[in-house]
Amino acid sequence: YAKAKNVEAAKAAPDGAGDVWTWTALDADTKLMVAYFVGDRGAESAMVLMDDLRTRLSNRVQLTTDGHSAYLEAVEGAFGADVDYAQLVKLYGVADKGRTAEVRYSPMECTGIRKRTVEGRPDAKHISTSHVERMNLSIRMQNRRFTRLTNAFSKKLDNHIHALALYFAFYNFCRIHKSLRMSPAMAAGITDRLWSLEDIVAKIDVMAPPPAKRGPYKKRGG
Repeated sequence: YAKAKNVEAAKAAPDGAGDVWTWTALDADTKLMVAYFVGDRGAESAMVLMDDLRTRLSNRVQLTTDGHSAYLEAVEGAFGADVDYAQLVKLYGVADKGRTAEVRYSPMECTGIRKRTVEGRPDAKHISTSHVERMNLSIRMQNRRFTRLTNAFSKKLDNHIHALALYFAFYNFCRIHKSLRMSPAMAAGITDRLWSLEDIVAKIDVMAPPPAKRGPYKKRGG
């Protein structure tokens, strides 16, 4: 509905208005979006993501996150020692060009990286956040709600969450990944065929709770 700094002055801002973050966990091999969560940028949101991720894995994995401090406790709480976990911290800088529009709306330049082993024995060759960063670009490019500097942003948090749920279902099951030449769900062995949007709708119908029963309609006297 509005950025957090603008909520107080916003007209009729609903509950939940302000900054929201999309937390994602992507498999680098199959490109499957294994888990995601929409919330704030705090420790509780990180824990929700990691707890959900842990329930969806059947074996020990190597995990890389950025340097956000909330990940440390979340990964420890969800995986304990049963993970090979590293952080990749990118160092950013920008040339002093003044407060021009070009600098203001352009990403800062990455001037270096630092890899840090946190748990287990992660393979240094595979300590990377490149795949999930590319996925972040796809999310922004393919969801109008993420367009910057427009009024296309979500007005309600629930609608934002529902839109992302549909997008990730489409991405995992209905879209052929260019490099894999199959859907991520097929690459991960979750399904043996490419789904259609009709399949997604049918799945929603199966998973949705049955409508509440209503009593017989009684016509009022007039």
